[in-house]
Amino acid sequence: MKTGYLGVDVGSVSTNIVVIDEKGEVLSARYLRTNGKPIETVQGGLFSVGEEIGNKVEIAGVGTTGSARYLISMIVGADIVKNEITAHAVAASAVVEGVQTIIEIGGQDSKIIILRNGIVTDFAMNTVCAAGTGSFLDQQANRLCIPIEEFGDYALKAKNPVRIAGRCAVFAESDMIHKQQLGYNTEDIIAGLCEALVRNYMNNVGKGKEILPPVVFQGGVAANRGLVAAFNKYLGVEVIVPKEHGVMGAIGAALLAREAVKKTGKTNFKGFNIKEINFKTDSFECNGCSNACEVVQFYENGELIARWGDRCGKWEMSTR
Repeated sequence: MKTGYLGVDVGSVSTNIVVIDEKGEVLSARYLRTNGKPIETVQGGLFSVGEEIGNKVEIAGVGTTGSARYLISMIVGADIVKNEITAHAVAASAVVEGVQTIIEIGGQDSKIIILRNGIVTDFAMNTVCAAGTGSFLDQQANRLCIPIEEFGDYALKAKNPVRIAGRCAVFAESDMIHKQQLGYNTEDIIAGLCEALVRNYMNNVGKGKEILPPVVFQGGVAANRGLVAAFNKYLGVEVIVPKEHGVMGAIGAALLAREAVKKTGKTNFKGFNIKEINFKTDSFECNGCSNACEVVQFYENGELIARWGDRCGKWEMSTR
């Protein structure tokens, strides 16, 4: 039986689950829609992975990352919990030796990570605008009645990409509609949207950053070949899209778990069949001081096993 390491990356749009072997090769991967239900999505995804490889691989370590990393760590029995910046940097460094710039674009957020000599020296994330994220392209694909999977192929057919205002999602959509009404063809409009997203990203997330090659482009949006071409054109270098670009955060979490369990020699993994376990959360507002912290309580099969969210530590039960 092989030894494997599990990585789980749960974000607002997608949930990514990966199992790697000792060499870092991906044995199983799932890219799922979170749909506002991170607990149920992880339970179903783990069960699916278990059906595929459960009797062939023994999980020796588990890592979680993403916006729901602390919650999911309780569900799966994680050995290490890390932020997305660290997870993506570790994964990219494992795939591309000497990577110096990481462009990561997801459904509702985007980030840039600067590395020098294998160490993260700077990073930035998008703030409030959706124009530099995958959800923006999803919305425009729906408006144009084109499957998002075909969006990039349309862009590559463009001969004269239309200049579309990319500073704001609302302005970009209005400008796109205006260009349609003027009679521009769909291919040129889509290529223009891709270039607008790149400009928005570089002028906001990438502003003031020193972009040096190798540049790795990861996240679900990296599947869009039109966007890859737009980044190549803007940066003047060829960006590298890893084979497993959509689940790099989960791969990073798994790699971090591999290193973590080397120190302890054991794992807290609860198994693939966590669908049989009843998980529940609730919350309350602490009135102990003016901070009015919102405290989250986590239950497993009706038993309260963790609390978090308070600033002073009064209610915490989890060491995380």
